[in-house]
Amino acid sequence: MNQVKLNPAYTGGRPDIENLVSPTAKLVLDVGCSNGTLGAAIKARTGAQVVGVELSSAMAAEARNRLDRVFVDDAAAVFATEKLAEYKFDTIIFADVLEHLVDPWLVLQTATKYLTPEGTIIASLPNIRHIDTIYNLVVKGKWPYRDRGIHDRTHLRFFTKQNITDLFSNAGLEINRIETNYRLVEKPHSLNRWAKFMALPGIRNFLAFQYLIQAKPKS
Repeated sequence: MNQVKLNPAYTGGRPDIENLVSPTAKLVLDVGCSNGTLGAAIKARTGAQVVGVELSSAMAAEARNRLDRVFVDDAAAVFATEKLAEYKFDTIIFADVLEHLVDPWLVLQTATKYLTPEGTIIASLPNIRHIDTIYNLVVKGKWPYRDRGIHDRTHLRFFTKQNITDLFSNAGLEINRIETNYRLVEKPHSLNRWAKFMALPGIRNFLAFQYLIQAKPKS
C-alpha cells in the first residue's frame, strides 16, 4: 500500500503552542490536530486527555494512535452539529486553523460554549502585515500564493494583530497573553534567528510572522 505523504508544514512539533498550555490541563481539544504530534506532547507533559478534530482522514488516522479520540470533520461542522456536546474542555487549541475557515468569527464564538468557565483558548495566526506581503504586492505586483506559511493558498481569511484582537473580543474572550514569532524571511531560513533582535518599535509588526494568543472568557 502506498503511504500518504503529509505536508511537513502541518505535521511538526509546536513547542511554542505547547508552552501556552497550563501544566494542570485535564481535558484538551486540539482543533486541526494534524497527525497528533502536538497533542501527544501535551499528553506527555501534563497527563491530560486530548481530543482532536482533523479534516484530513490521512492525518486523523495517525492522530488516533496518539490521542484519546479524533473526529474527522471540518471544524465548523463539528461545532455546529453538537458532536462535542458531552465535553467541557479546560483548553481549546486552534493552531494555524482559524485562517482556513469560512467564518472563523462564528467558530471561535461557538467554541466558547465547550469551554469551562476558567478555561483557555490558545491560537496561532499568521500576520498578513509581514514585510513579505508588502514586498510582493508593491515591488513584484502579485499575491504570493504558496503551499505553506503566511500566504498558504488554502487560507480563506487574513489577519493583522488588530484583526486578531477584534476576533477574540467579539467572541467574548479576553486576551491575557500575546507572543510573537518573528521572521526576516517568510520561509524557514537561517537569517530568521536574528529577527527578534531587529524587531524594534516602528517595524516589529512588519517582522511578525505569527501571533500566539492565550485568551479566557470575559468576566
